[in-house]
Amino acid sequence: MTTHLTPRRELLLLLSLAGVQFTHIVDFMIMMPLGPQLTQLFDISFAEFGLLVSAYTVSAGVSGLFATTFVDRFDRKHLLLSLYALFALTTVACGLAPTYGWLMAARIASGFFGGVLATMTQTIIGDVIPFQRRGRATGIVMTSFSMATVAGVPAGLMFANWWGWHYAFFAIGVLCLAVGALAHYSIPHLDAHVAHGKDKHVLHAMGQVLSEHNQRMALLLSGTMMFAAFTIIPYITLYLQNNQVMAPQEIPWLYFCGGVITLFSGRWVGGVTDRLGKRQTFQRAVLFSIIPMFAVTLLEPVPLPFVLLVTTLLFFAMNARMIPGMALLTSAANPKFRGTFLSLNGAVQSFAMGIASWIGGLLLQREATGQVTHFWLCAVVAACASVLAYHLAQRVAMHE
Repeated sequence: MTTHLTPRRELLLLLSLAGVQFTHIVDFMIMMPLGPQLTQLFDISFAEFGLLVSAYTVSAGVSGLFATTFVDRFDRKHLLLSLYALFALTTVACGLAPTYGWLMAARIASGFFGGVLATMTQTIIGDVIPFQRRGRATGIVMTSFSMATVAGVPAGLMFANWWGWHYAFFAIGVLCLAVGALAHYSIPHLDAHVAHGKDKHVLHAMGQVLSEHNQRMALLLSGTMMFAAFTIIPYITLYLQNNQVMAPQEIPWLYFCGGVITLFSGRWVGGVTDRLGKRQTFQRAVLFSIIPMFAVTLLEPVPLPFVLLVTTLLFFAMNARMIPGMALLTSAANPKFRGTFLSLNGAVQSFAMGIASWIGGLLLQREATGQVTHFWLCAVVAACASVLAYHLAQRVAMHE
């Protein structure tokens, strides 16, 4: 049963949910381009920096999984606002971190609360928006992903370059105040579900998902797909900046161009997916993505337009994998347990990103001059994972 809202309030609700997603995504992504500053400031290795990225994603995966057992026990509005306030506080705590240990603890906490927020936004859409408009509503909220790359990360990096890395997190905290106020105004009280006790069947549903071979294969495909990407993505800025391929003030252009190509190519990739089929599009995109993986990890100092061409091609390739890949995964789920499958899938992807980030950090080496070496090894691991994903996609059956 959905709650009826006026068109204006419905739009404000969707904008507030998009704002929640936007701040959560920027908070996750901003850590990666801050790598050069943080490794120098805290005198940490690349593997220790990788743990900062891993801690957030693994914590988000745990909380997303854990959320399935309690999100139906509370009023949606109260739960979202409470979690968002805690997320904002822990994000500000990241900016206040005087030591590596403090920053690690703050990243674990912000990842935990952020992981539940991602679940909550989709749940509220299902509760409030009528079935016939949910596709459009989801599209509005999902633009936050592209906007985070196009605007959020470049803006955060400019704050970091002007005033110091702390201010990237402080800016997110301030934005959370505005988004929280809009959410408080636009989201209605949603507690009709509380009396039904849906959560008592969660563990049984998870067992049902994992008991099916096809869904286990789909989850393995999902984890492999994310693993391939995150052996490389967290370390792009570290490599390009430490090796004098890009200057610190040029890094925002990397994310801006990558975000723009992701934003404008998504519809085209979706159309190709519908024409060629989910499996075929995914497999072709996976093989194509291996080229920019090696190109980025082998970049030497060259003119900025060429660097941006290579990095933007990588962003495009990753997006071209993700769109048919997620369509394939959604279709692989047993319709009776699709919600539970997607919750498990989110956790699997978060764990895969965390493990990949940690392994990527272990592979990198730093010379006495500060230059980063062996980045190409990350591309080798990513390519092997991509080939595995290609073959796994062949074995996953889809439901109509």
